[in-house]
Amino acid sequence: MDLTSGAGCTSSPSSTAQALVGWVLESPGRGTLGLIFSCLSTTFLCTWVVIHARVYKRPLLHGLHKATLFFKIIIAPEFIAVEGLQEWSQARKMVKNCAGLTGGCLKLIHAFYIGMLALRYRTPRGEKVIWPNQYTWLLEQGLIDWDDHALWGLSEEDIRDKSNADGTAKLLALGQVSWFVAQSIMRRAHNLPLSQLETMTLSYIPLVAITYFFWFLKPKDIMTPSVVDLPDMLSGQKTAFEAMAVSSAFDTEGIGKQDSLWTIWNLTPRVFEKEAEDKALQEAQQQALQEAGQRATREAQGTLASPETKQAVARENENGENLKEERSAFLPGPSKASTKEIVVGYWDPELYHSKILWPGICLFAASFGALHLISWHTVFPTLLEQWLWRAAALLSIFSMLVFIHFEKVVLRWGGPLTMISLVSPMLYLLSRVVMLGGVIAAFRAADPAIYDTYIVSTYWIHIL
Repeated sequence: MDLTSGAGCTSSPSSTAQALVGWVLESPGRGTLGLIFSCLSTTFLCTWVVIHARVYKRPLLHGLHKATLFFKIIIAPEFIAVEGLQEWSQARKMVKNCAGLTGGCLKLIHAFYIGMLALRYRTPRGEKVIWPNQYTWLLEQGLIDWDDHALWGLSEEDIRDKSNADGTAKLLALGQVSWFVAQSIMRRAHNLPLSQLETMTLSYIPLVAITYFFWFLKPKDIMTPSVVDLPDMLSGQKTAFEAMAVSSAFDTEGIGKQDSLWTIWNLTPRVFEKEAEDKALQEAQQQALQEAGQRATREAQGTLASPETKQAVARENENGENLKEERSAFLPGPSKASTKEIVVGYWDPELYHSKILWPGICLFAASFGALHLISWHTVFPTLLEQWLWRAAALLSIFSMLVFIHFEKVVLRWGGPLTMISLVSPMLYLLSRVVMLGGVIAAFRAADPAIYDTYIVSTYWIHIL
């Protein structure tokens, strides 16, 4: 085995503390700067290319939203993979719901386009988003026809023309990632250690790949939405249509917090959240009607009863009103759900209860922390830092698996499980901070073997 030492000292992975090295020049092996550049460029290329931001009319908000998504990927790549999965699931559901209404002509690319807030309608004060459930409803009501989809900016050719997917950037990212993975495999095959930064870079790749799989057909970097005029509707139809809006935060009527800077941090609201909110509100209204009917019956009975019975009925009604007020504080009404309830995490029920997809979701949720365990025996500057890295990697796996097993996590006390659901993501972020800090600190005193190289001229892979 031919090795070239980049540090001029022993290449044994079990180097002692006094043999550790700091900054290493590029010659004759690889150096610190080249290693850092290779890892950072690989991370940037594979994460930036995968970002498929939603549509903003203002270029500033579009750019800031992309930067926010990039930041989220770096801090917690599992969350962006989950977002990709849930958008894909919603797009597939829309295609299924519209299949009979469009003759099967509405495809995933159309569903993604509508789901990324690219279809809007004019109002006297500005523009409002047409959400996937609203578009499906318009088709169901016969208010629009799929034959006119090109007039609504839903021609597949027009969508692809608007999409700014750069094939060169994708090819460059694929080549860089492929070479990085091959290089890491070859180093391990030659019993050469990987640096902590290389391990972290490898950990991003599976999650970025699965995210890109889900977003493969999603248009990219669209700057101008399709703006249309709604068809004529009866007043009842218009009310029903507007009530189906998932959120008003992305409308541009200049009302409230619409189109504000804060929306760049928010996940795109999903239809299943609106459906769950409407269902809960409907159940609460039905229960209120039943209680009102029961109360009216008791009052009617009380008019024919003795004074003692009337007093008992009055006390019962009073207790019922108090109980109703207490329960209403926990019911998801329109104002409470939109202004007070802070949702930390929310799973699409079809994914959460899927016996086929859920095991795979759990596997990918654990993959990021699990791949960090590659550096379990890597030499760290101190024993404390080594065990901090190990503990952080294990904590990352455990806390993420715990967090994703809650279908909905809300920033509101609801019992002991609430504490677990809220603490788990905090522990995950703590583990990420520890691992990021460990990566940076490790370069001050690293195992010299991470700079050793092998001769690749005898391998076909060198043509990359």
